[in-house]
Amino acid sequence: MEYDFPITRTTHPRPRPEDESKLGFARYFTDHMFAMEWDEGIGWHDGRVVPNEPILIDPASCVLHYAQMAFEGMKAYRTPSGEIQLFRPDMNVKRLARTNERMCMPSIPGDLYIAAIKAVIKEDADWIPVSPGTALYIRPFIFGDEPSFSVLPAKHYRFLIILSPTGSYYAANDGGLSATRIYVQDEYIRAARGGTGYAKVGGNYGGGMRASKDAMLYDCKDVLWLDAAEHRFVEEIGTSNAFFRIGDEVITAPLDSGTILPGITRDSVIQILKSWGVKVSERRLDIADVLRASVDGSLKEIFASGTAAVISPIGTLNYKGTDYGVADGEVGELAQKLYDTLYGIQTGSVEDSFGWTYKLGIFR
Repeated sequence: MEYDFPITRTTHPRPRPEDESKLGFARYFTDHMFAMEWDEGIGWHDGRVVPNEPILIDPASCVLHYAQMAFEGMKAYRTPSGEIQLFRPDMNVKRLARTNERMCMPSIPGDLYIAAIKAVIKEDADWIPVSPGTALYIRPFIFGDEPSFSVLPAKHYRFLIILSPTGSYYAANDGGLSATRIYVQDEYIRAARGGTGYAKVGGNYGGGMRASKDAMLYDCKDVLWLDAAEHRFVEEIGTSNAFFRIGDEVITAPLDSGTILPGITRDSVIQILKSWGVKVSERRLDIADVLRASVDGSLKEIFASGTAAVISPIGTLNYKGTDYGVADGEVGELAQKLYDTLYGIQTGSVEDSFGWTYKLGIFR
């Protein structure tokens, strides 16, 4: 289906970041956003591109009280030929559908979702950075804004898309990858069976802030979550999926528990590693086995994968106040190769033999 969204252009353009090497993550936002509503009995309607500005919301809106919302994270890249492309947007469509189903919210047809993203990117295409390690971050989100204190699904929803030119999530001083310190969290939990761990919802992240605050006390950038039942088995690193290279095997937590977010970068990493002939296992891994591997030297690498950072190498684990090194504490060979390959595919500098990129076109 073809969509023709009306556009209201801003009369107050935002100042552009002057130095792309200092973009950081989500510090700047573009001039426009996409907006659309859903009403019971009508469905999605009134899609439009409008100035990115504060929105009005009733203080009794259910999202403010019961957190009925979902979001996605994507990026747009400009290729060497000037074309703009997305990375595996079909996976974002499927994941948002699963999240919406879990949160009792209406699904968004895939063609409408992609058309909305294309419309707002086309309007703000000149915001897409071109320096190494940069991209245009895309944040689609949906929330119930019906004024109601009834703990029931809302009858009115909003769907918005905002854009942010971003740099590396965890960057070294030269803009490349750097190995970080991670705090093993064995008190709080991220998700439990039957919960919303597999869904991309705000509550999963808000509930993790206390753990992140604790990590900072140990000079750590983020948290390694353990399972909720026994506090033994490794699950995720912060907001990313976790990979452990022990000996000749790369291990990541399985999705069958429903506590792991099915990351799009996670799936891509697994497919790439298998194409290289690397042994990849999706299985439970005891933190005790990770620590023993650190001591005996068989722990070769730990890295996290996600849209924001792509690949984040881990150099040190802090567990109960004790530091455990990961090999030499530097960026691992596999992590660097994965980053170069993934980012290369995303930006068009490496051949996409998997058919993962989705071309939007050349916008001037």
